Amino acid sequence: MSVATQLGYMLVLLAVGVGARAVGVLTPARRDALTSAAFYVALPALVFESTVGRPLSEVLVWRLVVGVTVVLLAVAGVSWLVHRRRSTPARRGVAVVQSYHCNLGFLGLPFVAATFGGVTAGKASVVLGIGSLVQVTLTVLLLTRITSADADVTDELRGVTHNPVLIALGLGLVGAAVGVELPALARDALGFVGTFALPIALLAVGASLTAEDGFVDPPTVGAVAAVKLLVMPVVAMAVFAVLAASPTTVRAGVLMLAMPTAVSTYIYSSELGGDGDLASATILATTVAAAATLFGVVQLLGVVAH
Repeated sequence: MSVATQLGYMLVLLAVGVGARAVGVLTPARRDALTSAAFYVALPALVFESTVGRPLSEVLVWRLVVGVTVVLLAVAGVSWLVHRRRSTPARRGVAVVQSYHCNLGFLGLPFVAATFGGVTAGKASVVLGIGSLVQVTLTVLLLTRITSADADVTDELRGVTHNPVLIALGLGLVGAAVGVELPALARDALGFVGTFALPIALLAVGASLTAEDGFVDPPTVGAVAAVKLLVMPVVAMAVFAVLAASPTTVRAGVLMLAMPTAVSTYIYSSELGGDGDLASATILATTVAAAATLFGVVQLLGVVAH
């Protein structure tokens, strides 16, 4: 499947999810069931299959860990500067965190696996683990600082450690470290289940997208989209170039960090004093616009990372 076809397929499934919610087929309960199927079954299967059975040194490399961490911190700093004068703390906090907080799980990993597969998918699984820890910590700290909301960062991080996708990553890396070789039947079964991660996640994300009151504060939404979808991939490319990373590391790191704003930022915003309407509008805008920007990123990676 070509990249253009893959992105078209993503947009169609997102639209189906939106339409199914609008006509009442994907009720909140059914959407949550799809989300659970992706979160507890398909994504863990994809993560585990992409890491176990490979040499640990092949997927867990220091340049990947350092690169992802540096990019997230750098773009968080850029977003703070760009959005520091937003009208209210609630909007300022949302704009800052949504400018760097990537949809690594539901969109990033399945898309990278479908586009590149192999070692790149294994490294993308590692990016998911690193990114989850860094993003959640940054998002809670920044939102509470900007909106003056109360939150226990320790509790939030404890929740991350119970994440089934990250548990699957840990098991996969341990298996890689000790040289576990899965039987062909088991690997094929995990691979088959993992292929459903992207379509299930896209339907669930589509059913979660909403801008019922129209686009709130278009200049802010546009600024967030520009930082998230344009500035962040450029920063990622520069950082991995400075680190002299391998082609698979560049592909995994840059493409994962080029993903649109995570749907989970709406939840964090709602719980920590952010503007929920702005958060919802920005998630919708970046997810739709990402179809175009991701095509450009993949084409650029084909030229640079070879």
